[in-house]
Amino acid sequence: MYFDDTEPCTDEHRYDPYFDDLPQDQSHFNGRHKCAGCAYEEGYQMGLARERSIHINFDELPNSQAGTIRHKSVQAAFAKGYSDGILESYR
Repeated sequence: MYFDDTEPCTDEHRYDPYFDDLPQDQSHFNGRHKCAGCAYEEGYQMGLARERSIHINFDELPNSQAGTIRHKSVQAAFAKGYSDGILESYR
């Protein structure tokens, strides 16, 4: 049985419609029930800093089953955040 005792996310990004278009993903191996909003934020900060080597640690992300990020792909959220951060770094 899969068990995760990570604290739940309470950030408002859980209800942001910006994440509506992220694909669904409930794989235990790809961050199931983890906060896609937090994954986005982590990717965004790495993109803004133009990190050349990127990695997401699913175990460190808080859990979330709320709002628009429910069952959304944390990998896609991270990638979108990284891309948005890179673009923002040029402004």
